[in-house]
Amino acid sequence: MIKNNKIKYSIVIPCYNESGNLDSLINMCKINLCNNNIEVILIDNGSTDKSDEKLSKIKNDDNTFLKTFKIKQNIGYGNGIIYGLTKCKGEFIGWTHADLQTDPIDVFNGFKKIENKKDFIKGKRRGRSFFDIFFSIGMSFFESILLNKFFWDINGQPTLFHRDLFLNWKNAPNDFSLDLFAYYMAKINNYHIKRINVDFPDRKFGVSSWNNSFTSKIKLIIRTLKFSFELRKRIKFKDYYENNLAKNNKD
Repeated sequence: MIKNNKIKYSIVIPCYNESGNLDSLINMCKINLCNNNIEVILIDNGSTDKSDEKLSKIKNDDNTFLKTFKIKQNIGYGNGIIYGLTKCKGEFIGWTHADLQTDPIDVFNGFKKIENKKDFIKGKRRGRSFFDIFFSIGMSFFESILLNKFFWDINGQPTLFHRDLFLNWKNAPNDFSLDLFAYYMAKINNYHIKRINVDFPDRKFGVSSWNNSFTSKIKLIIRTLKFSFELRKRIKFKDYYENNLAKNNKD
């Protein structure tokens, strides 16, 4: 139950073919997140397994902390999260993964770190393989140079922030680039970035939709690089527009 029907925090958990994890995930949410003014929104992101069967048992009662919504066709990881964020009622919102590699208790610990509207909380993963760490360092290094902002462990979860940041988003990506986009938007809007250490064990059930082979990592790199260059173009256009506007006003 949500205390006094008041929701301060909302967490979105996109689920794509996670039927093997859902029973454990839901139980862990009940143990770690219930009765803390936290609303949990599970999104069936176009699953083709039995996720729908398990999630359909959840009733979207205003007095319960656990809610579920369904997207018929999977467009992408980011699309599921963005849809879920539009359903959030909390002042502070965000997302994490459904694969149990990120424990729901990390969400609770992350929300406790928030002190004001300008805090941006992001998990920093521990316990990953050398190859995964090497991959993350390379991506963080590249994005930091390209976007002229410091980034580290871009895809670490959970990701938590005040809803005002989300309301200012435009043209957010529908794929895994959403993590970079949110991180970048927090940076340029002068949010205070706070990192929390989170353990990152192996998956217990199912297969990652992107991190299941060297080829999948390459595809992710290509998609992320493409979005990064598009984001860089937006930055240059914005700077050009604002500089010319200031010049014209001065003249």
